[in-house]
Amino acid sequence: MFSPSRADARHFFCGVYARTRSGAPLQAIETLASLWIAEHPEYHADLRDADAAVARNYDATPGQGNPFLHLSMHLSISEQCSIDQPPGIRQAVERLSARLDSLHDAHHAAMDCLGEMLWESQRAGGPPDGQAYVACVQRRASRD
Repeated sequence: MFSPSRADARHFFCGVYARTRSGAPLQAIETLASLWIAEHPEYHADLRDADAAVARNYDATPGQGNPFLHLSMHLSISEQCSIDQPPGIRQAVERLSARLDSLHDAHHAAMDCLGEMLWESQRAGGPPDGQAYVACVQRRASRD
């Protein structure tokens, strides 16, 4: 199983950003990452300098989110939907996207559910509850 370090993940996104800007060819996962990077121009300055990005502690900057965590969550949700794992996530995100009229906004709402599931898993010391995650996204998709 592939388990990138924090530095690996940051180098990945910075590398994708650099290759996209230079017009270099991208692998499939890099193309997907580049699409999410394009949706977040506020992160482009962070992506320009890989060494600074690796060294930076985003937790120490109140009021500013971690662009690498955010982009990683977009990528994770995209991958989850592509293989429908956990089962039902694809349909839940599609319904949420239709309700919000935006895949991007649907991802942001799903991120809250994903973060909640991971937090609960860590708090309880157990495995992530995929069914609870999907149910959370489904609830958001069915709100009026």
